[in-house]
Amino acid sequence: MNRNKILNHKDPPDGVKDQIVNALILAGVNFFGTLAGLGTTQIVKDPLLALIASGVSAGFSFFSSLAVQRGLMKKE
Repeated sequence: MNRNKILNHKDPPDGVKDQIVNALILAGVNFFGTLAGLGTTQIVKDPLLALIASGVSAGFSFFSSLAVQRGLMKKE
């Protein structure tokens, strides 16, 4: 069973459009997950710093997800 074929990671039906949507979904999950984690643990008292940390997490997730889906970065 080819996992990439089933999950449409390498060649989704609408190509780049679907890959960007997938990357945005993962970035959103990371953004709100980081924000919730920082809020729950109260590590960062300044809301602006929490938003910046969440934005960095989301950006990293977005670009790394795209790199994997586009085949630019190989999983080891």
